[in-house]
Amino acid sequence: MSMVGMFPNMADINRRTIKSPVNPLDMSTVFSILPIDIREEKVTISPSVFRVPKGTPDQPSLLHVEPASWWRELDHDQPLLEIPVSSIQVANAIVQDYCVGMLGVNGEQSKPGLFFLPGKLSVEDLKTKFSGTLIKAISAQNAWYTGLIKLADALWSRSNGNPLAISDLMRLAAKELGKNKEWIQDFQSVEQIRCKACGTFKSPLFPVCPNCKHIDNTEKAKELGIVFAA
Repeated sequence: MSMVGMFPNMADINRRTIKSPVNPLDMSTVFSILPIDIREEKVTISPSVFRVPKGTPDQPSLLHVEPASWWRELDHDQPLLEIPVSSIQVANAIVQDYCVGMLGVNGEQSKPGLFFLPGKLSVEDLKTKFSGTLIKAISAQNAWYTGLIKLADALWSRSNGNPLAISDLMRLAAKELGKNKEWIQDFQSVEQIRCKACGTFKSPLFPVCPNCKHIDNTEKAKELGIVFAA
């Protein structure tokens, strides 16, 4: 997003401003071991878009973050006042804003493997100088994956095998931890049938309709040990 787009009056000569020199030592590095491309947008600062490529525990990805700025309007006839934002503040916002809204996140113990360190670092620096930080990130991400899998198991059971109850993140978690779950396949490949009694779509893997409780496959019900009162 351009500064003129954020402040339409910047097209006027009196509204323009000169950006302060960037401190070359003010650098931070965001690392990711999450196999997802991350795009974070901060519309109130410039630059406003930050992209972190997908990574893995063996080969983390990184994004070098420089200081940013936001602009304060003092008076209509005065230039905009630049307010600097340090690279650490920007990097922390990228990490926290992405993780805070993710399902299953529980503080620093269970979260996606997205984190930052001060300085302009390389992957080799991370593995050699900050190996403890990398190990903690891997542990937290595995704990997050485990929590997502447990939640998926519960939703799969409660929804009577409805694949729409399982999110892509849950499937990703199972794949990353090597868990062979019947709900891991994409929902489009799971055949849905209609209940013979009420017409509700249901999974053929389960003999009982989640809507009307009709049993359309007594043999399957016996195999699963389902017992109903007479």
